[in-house]
Amino acid sequence: MAVNLAKHYFTVGEYERMGESGIFAPEARVELIEGEIVEMSPIGSRHAACVEFVAETLTVQLHGRAIVRIQNPIVLDDFSEPQPDVAILQLRADRYRESHPRPHEVLLVIEVSDSTYSLDRNVKIPLYARAGIAEALIFNLHEDRLEYYSQPKSGVYQMQSILRPGEKFQSAIVPNVMFEVATILG
Repeated sequence: MAVNLAKHYFTVGEYERMGESGIFAPEARVELIEGEIVEMSPIGSRHAACVEFVAETLTVQLHGRAIVRIQNPIVLDDFSEPQPDVAILQLRADRYRESHPRPHEVLLVIEVSDSTYSLDRNVKIPLYARAGIAEALIFNLHEDRLEYYSQPKSGVYQMQSILRPGEKFQSAIVPNVMFEVATILG
């Protein structure tokens, strides 16, 4: 016999109030995905290095033109507040002190995937597409490749491509953002 369990889905507001009130341990690494609080995987050394290479490269390229955020929240809708590994954001005078960025302020999101590939590819990328974020990348560490997603339409990225070491990525949305895939993947 099947049992239907009632679930409570949290809103971004509820989730943020839980964090502010100390419900989560200080060292807890969680994010809100479609109303559910999801524990994030530990960060391995290759993952951390890849995030740092990307962030350093983008910070130099975008100095004074955009904000590069590392592993910080973006609010996609009332039920999702993921923490992409790197996000390029529009400049805002308060540098997002007053509120987390919303989809219209996010130019590009980047996920670095090792043990998180299935979540990143099958859950987060579709979330970013539904939110209308123009470009998304996954650095797939297991397969040594960069996956590029763009042109969201009706909640699905219409353009998808794979770049391998020896190739260059250049953003179609953010001018002068480019890097060698091999340099980032190491």
